[in-house]
Order: sequence, then C-alpha cells, then structure tokens
Amino acid sequence: MESETKDKKIDDRDSSFSEKDRLRYHTFRMVSVGVVDEPLNQAYDVVTTIALILNLIVMVLNTFEDLQIKYGDIFTILENITVLIFAIDYILRLYTSRYLYPESKPGKALLRYIFSFAGIVDLLSFLPFYLPVFFPSGASVFRFFRVARIMRLFRINAYYDSLNVITEVLSSKKSQLLSSVFIILILMLASSLCMYSVEHEAQPEVFRNAFSGIWWSASTLLTVGYGDIYPITTMGKFLGIAITFLGVGMVAIPTGIISAGFVEQYTRLKRIGDKGIQEDIKFIQVKLGSKDAWVGRKVRDIGLPQGVTIAVIQRGRETIIPKGNVELKPGDKLVIGAEALKNDTPVDLKEIVIHREHEWNGEAVRDLDISRQTYLVMIRRNGRSIVPNGNTMLKTGDSVILYTQKKAAGPEEPEDQE
Repeated sequence: MESETKDKKIDDRDSSFSEKDRLRYHTFRMVSVGVVDEPLNQAYDVVTTIALILNLIVMVLNTFEDLQIKYGDIFTILENITVLIFAIDYILRLYTSRYLYPESKPGKALLRYIFSFAGIVDLLSFLPFYLPVFFPSGASVFRFFRVARIMRLFRINAYYDSLNVITEVLSSKKSQLLSSVFIILILMLASSLCMYSVEHEAQPEVFRNAFSGIWWSASTLLTVGYGDIYPITTMGKFLGIAITFLGVGMVAIPTGIISAGFVEQYTRLKRIGDKGIQEDIKFIQVKLGSKDAWVGRKVRDIGLPQGVTIAVIQRGRETIIPKGNVELKPGDKLVIGAEALKNDTPVDLKEIVIHREHEWNGEAVRDLDISRQTYLVMIRRNGRSIVPNGNTMLKTGDSVILYTQKKAAGPEEPEDQE
C-alpha cells in the first residue's frame, strides 16, 4: 500500500514534470525492485540479481585456497564487475531518492535514503572493496564489511510473497520479540550471578567475576552447551540443570511468537483470497485506436454502464490513475473492471467467441438483437482490443465481451383468468 501511495503522488504530479524530472522518475522505476512493467526495468532487475548472486558465489569460492590459486584472476574480474554494478546502483538510488520519499524535500529525501538500513547496506556493498586502495592497513577490516552484500538478498522479497510473509511477521511481532529477548538477557545476567556465587571458590580462574559466567549462561540458556565452562560443585550442577530447563522454555517463547505470527498472516492472506474469489471481480484491457469513439473524450463523458469502471490508464510509459477530467488519447490502454456487487442486482460479464456459423457473424453492432440491459463492452480481434461503436462489424474469430445487468428473479405472477 505504501508504494502504491507513493506512485499515486508521483502520478498526480507527472503532468508537470520537466524532461529532466521524467528521466529521473523513469530511472526511479527502473531501480525499484519488482517494477517490471517495461523490458528495461525487468532487465535491470535481472542484471542486478545475477550480479549479486555471482558476487556471493565468488566470495565463497575465494575462501578455498586451491580454487583461489587456480581461478583467482577470474574471481577478481567477476568481483570488479559486480562491485561496479553495485556502485552504479547506489548512485542511481541517490539520484532518484526524492521519489522514494515523495513527501520529503529533495535534500531531506537524500539524507533519509543514505542513513536508512537499505542505504547503508547498498553503501557497504561496494565501498569496502575500494577503501583498501586508500587505506591499505585496514584491508582485513574492510573485507569483513563486504559480508553486508548478503543483506541485499532481502530485496528478492519483492518477487516472492512467501518471503514477504517473513518480514511482515517479524515486523508485526516486533514488540513481543523484543520483550522475549529482554527477558532472556535478564535471565542470562541472573544465572551468571548465581553461578558466580556458587562456583567462584571452587573455580576462581573460570568464574572470576559476575560477568565471567555470561558465556556459560548464554550457551546453557540457548541450549547450545559447548562444555568449555561448566560447574563442578554439587550446588552448581543442580543450578545448571534448573537453568538448562529454564533455557528450553526461554527459547520456545520467540519460536512460539513467530509461529503464531505465521499462522495469523497465512490465515489473513487466505481470508483475503477467499473474499476476492467470492467477489468475482473481472478486468479486461482495451487499447484505443485513432478512430475509436472514446478518443478525445473525457472519462466522465464516455458513459460507462453502472458497475463498470476504468481502473488504470497506461499511456506510453506513464501509468495514470483516471479522474473525470482525464482525456483519452489514441494508443491508451484502459484496464476496465466490473465492480463488486453490493446490492441485489445481479451483474454478468461474459465472453462470446464468434464462429463462422454464428448469427452475429458479419453483423454491425447496432443491428445485434440483444437485451437493453446488455452492453457490448469490447471486441478482441487478432490479439488486439477494439472499443466498438454502432458501425463496428463482427467477424469470424472475434471475442465479444458483454456486460449484462439482470433483474432479480421474483415469484411468478399467476396468469390472468377470464
């Protein structure tokens, strides 16, 4: 919903864009993950995704000494190319940041992106690669920050609803998860203090102070149990058993919260999907030709039947949210839909294919014998959509879209009797 709101704000201002602003806006749509309405946008997503995957593969393979010796030059070339793509992507996102935050001024929008989580990840994706050139002594530290490139994988969420569910669950259950982590931290500190009191005299070198048992309490409460630090006194062993049982319960808390969040999210999505199926909303796409009757007319003047609406107008590379004063032009692609029913009047949207023997074959639209409650909305012919007028002739192979408003069936009236 947030991205749709941003697009609507931008579309409302699109008519006043200068040529420079249009270039910036289309660049923004290109770098925005998941916007694949044009081949260029789709190609950009494919290139950046392949670059990320190749970079991560090279980063992993470089840890194998034999592979590094044998294919080191190839790995270096691939890393140079992919990191350059990351750098270009970051520059383009800086250039288009004002459309990422359309409610902010350009300077503030730029700062918001730079200091956002996504902006920091994008910066760390390429900057540590070039820093050793200027600061050779910090090469090992800069290499560590290259791991931030893995975080770019979260952008794949835009393509897969199942991954989106993960982020939505973590976001919706954020307060409960933070509370559970806070409880675990308190128990870790408490168990460390208790173990120090019991084990300090027996193991002064192991449990030196209150914080010496933090490692032991963390591994015990989180059920890892490395065994490098452990109690040797009887009281310490009993305390260790109790803390271990307590740790099982503590780990179960965030697990239960996340599991419940997944169940709630999938239930909500299923409910929305079921509701959408029950509403049975249908959409069709119409492309206006230069001779169509709607060309040159405003949306409010074209006289659509009640219950039919124009949802979106695609004009070249622009997506327009239609208003009453929007004038239709040749080449416009209209997405027309039948609204969900909220009354007792049934509406039927059906498609009829005209065969050679069909009685409508060769007939003009105005001569068709159809009900007054039925409207011929669109004709599909040879892969293109035609908005019909009275003179339009139907041909073999045409697909005709009819919109029918029916009267609700009532009780049959008795025949008049003499």
